[in-house]
Amino acid sequence: MSRRPIGYYVHHQGAGHWQRACLIAEALDRPVTLIGTLAGLDTGKAPVPVLDLPDDRLLTAFDGRDGAADRPEALHYAPVGADNVRARMGRLAAWITESDPALIVTDVSVEITLFARLMSVPTLAVRLSGNRTDTPHREAFRSAEAVLAFFPPELEAAGTPDWVRAKTLYAGMPAPEISGGTALEDGSILVIYGRGGAGGQIADLAQAARAVPDRSWHVLGPVEGGTGQRPSNLHLHGWVADPGPHLARATLVVGGGGDGVVSAVAAQAKRFVCLPEPRAFDEQVAKSEALAALGAAIHCPTWPTASEWPGVIAAGLRLDPARIGALGQPGTVARAARLIGAVADRAEARRP
Repeated sequence: MSRRPIGYYVHHQGAGHWQRACLIAEALDRPVTLIGTLAGLDTGKAPVPVLDLPDDRLLTAFDGRDGAADRPEALHYAPVGADNVRARMGRLAAWITESDPALIVTDVSVEITLFARLMSVPTLAVRLSGNRTDTPHREAFRSAEAVLAFFPPELEAAGTPDWVRAKTLYAGMPAPEISGGTALEDGSILVIYGRGGAGGQIADLAQAARAVPDRSWHVLGPVEGGTGQRPSNLHLHGWVADPGPHLARATLVVGGGGDGVVSAVAAQAKRFVCLPEPRAFDEQVAKSEALAALGAAIHCPTWPTASEWPGVIAAGLRLDPARIGALGQPGTVARAARLIGAVADRAEARRP
């Protein structure tokens, strides 16, 4: 007798959710269908079948909310009269009716979690970092069989309710394999800007490099602000295919609180100054504060002034890099697949 499938909903913001979902789907021992608005992604290489849903966005600058004055408190996004939303939910409902899934994983969507529950399907809701204590998130978590977090419990936001923590399965923070791990540190400072952020400003970076002139500053990622005179200890590398060698040589890393940067820093156990970028639900701020509380990073809510930089760097150099290194957890994909499979097994066994 064949086992009932798992539907894995993938959010359409960025490629990170898709890449993670593909790895987990390949590791699961049940049939899996990846579900979502997948335009722009290389779905031809997906390891499992794909259900492409119509895009539900009404505006180009989509932030996950519909801007409606009146909306059910359990929802973030529920526009009225939107044919694309109706077609989207209709296609998902048809797949559920035909496929009879044992479980739907939602990474991430309050609305899909609640819709699946209304379709009488057990759900596993992925929870991102941050202060996700608003009514829609709480009700999605309440409706789910369990909640899955791709970070360790040590990085919980301080305000997370106890019942949400108790319901959470912690898959851990991925520890990516990064090249260049055997290189000796050379005393340099590495500044990393990820693809999802606003990038850096040459004036700010030049100010910091002048304030700490005895260190070489290397910058990866987008930088704006013209071609003004730069100090000789500031080196701009732009996008690099492999940041591993730069990370390996750095004695201190400065960067935002996104998952990619934090996991890369943890994988190489580097002293870290975290400057969280603005994100919904204080995602990066909460993570940066948690890292600081563990003694695993220096938390800077804003870019330091010239007079502040020497003290910030000195504090960063006093960190024990083993503390952030301990947060990287190899085997996250396999662990997540086991957790998802166990929830699906329990849900299926309970079915009348």
